[in-house]
Amino acid sequence: MKTEPDIVDSGDAEESGTGEGSRTSLWTVEPAIRPRMPDPVRSAAVRAWIITAFTLVLAMVAVLCTFAGSWFAFPAVLGSVASTVVATWSVLDVWVTRQVWNQRHGVVSEPSSTARALRRERRRARREARRAERSRPSSGQHLSRA
Repeated sequence: MKTEPDIVDSGDAEESGTGEGSRTSLWTVEPAIRPRMPDPVRSAAVRAWIITAFTLVLAMVAVLCTFAGSWFAFPAVLGSVASTVVATWSVLDVWVTRQVWNQRHGVVSEPSSTARALRRERRRARREARRAERSRPSSGQHLSRA
């Protein structure tokens, strides 16, 4: 019979002075790859997953009741159709909530290189137009002060 070794937390071993602090713990915290979703977006996503799971279960019940010839097949099909509409709405709610969060909390967006080039050309054209207007003498104005 094989027994598992005792797990020793490295913090406890160092405090007790037994010298067994060299063991590594089984739990290691790794940094997240993506940042955490904002709370409203996460709650909308959890709600959407729950509704979608309920819809899939209801659809499976409807299929099985149809195969069995049960009286519950027709109400289950109607319920699954309605639940599909609600699930679609909940997924759209996640998308809208995410867009609203991004707009309200100023997510940094970087324009593409083509947009940057177009802006640069427009700025250059405006500068040249201002220079041309300054260098052209105006006929009705006098520059001397009396």
